[in-house]
Amino acid sequence: MQNLEGVKIHPTAIVHPDAELGEGVEIGPYSMVAGTVRIGDRTVVGARVTIEGHTTVGGECEIFTGAVIGSVTQDKKYDGGTSFLKIGNRNKIREYVTINPGTKEGTETVIGDDSLVMAYAHVAHDCVIGNFVTLANAATLAGHVTVEDRAIIGGLSAVHQFVRVGTLAIIGGCSKVVQDVPPYMMADGHPAVVHGINSVGLDRAGVSKEEKAALKRAYKILFRSGLTVKNAVAKIRKEISPSPSIETLLHYLKDSKRGISR
Repeated sequence: MQNLEGVKIHPTAIVHPDAELGEGVEIGPYSMVAGTVRIGDRTVVGARVTIEGHTTVGGECEIFTGAVIGSVTQDKKYDGGTSFLKIGNRNKIREYVTINPGTKEGTETVIGDDSLVMAYAHVAHDCVIGNFVTLANAATLAGHVTVEDRAIIGGLSAVHQFVRVGTLAIIGGCSKVVQDVPPYMMADGHPAVVHGINSVGLDRAGVSKEEKAALKRAYKILFRSGLTVKNAVAKIRKEISPSPSIETLLHYLKDSKRGISR
């Protein structure tokens, strides 16, 4: 075990001697940390937490009771290879969350910085989660899902494999998300469809009134004009002045593989 300065390990916890713990790390009662795990400075691990696999947890994270981090992927294609889980800094992982690493040899699941993963949420193999993301209680991500910065997934929602949720998008609770949700949009339903722009989220992110107005126009062209996505993109480029948010939206639409939630 390395970097033991200021580390607090409860007497009932089991920490492998090869685990790497940063300064000020705390390991709570009855928790288990495997030898292939690295935990950054001042991260606090609560009671009955399991951290295993080839897992790296950044600094100043909080991991609450009963979470299982880095356990073997549930993908039936897993054949025993070495895969990884990388969790960034200042994340809060609440009670009984489960997060799996990648499936194939050398693959990884990645969570960025400053995100909140609420109780009972599940992040499956090969997912990529950005920064300042919120997964509400019991939100479920299937394999290969991408959730971009500042997106919010509502409680009890399920996101289909390979779906992408764009930056600053919000998905309502109890939704079934089977296609991509573009940046800045608000979607819910069973299956989820887009109902407008994420106005509150845009305000909180400091997006200007002009950019919000441009995004609202783009939303109407994309979702209310009856045009195909290709023709809607062409119309947006023709009629709306370029801006960072519009370019982000158009780039996202170009790269969509599953189609968008319309």
